[in-house]
Amino acid sequence: MDDKLKQIIALFGGWLSAILLFFGVVGLSFGWFNQESIDAFVVVLMASVPLGGAVYGIYKNTYQLSKKAKRQEEELKRKGLK
Repeated sequence: MDDKLKQIIALFGGWLSAILLFFGVVGLSFGWFNQESIDAFVVVLMASVPLGGAVYGIYKNTYQLSKKAKRQEEELKRKGLK
């Protein structure tokens, strides 16, 4: 994963932690919104980015998205390369 993307996700996690602190100061509390849930959400985001890239790659390689790709696919099949 790109370092910039990791930094953006970490920044978002820090922002959520700041919101949690703000809620604590003003006296709002939610049982589900705590530091553990924020950390878990950041982990999910970190895992979702590579998953999204892999799914996109599979989709792009499975379904031809342009006329040029369809022509290339037909040519490879005609030449017995696929």
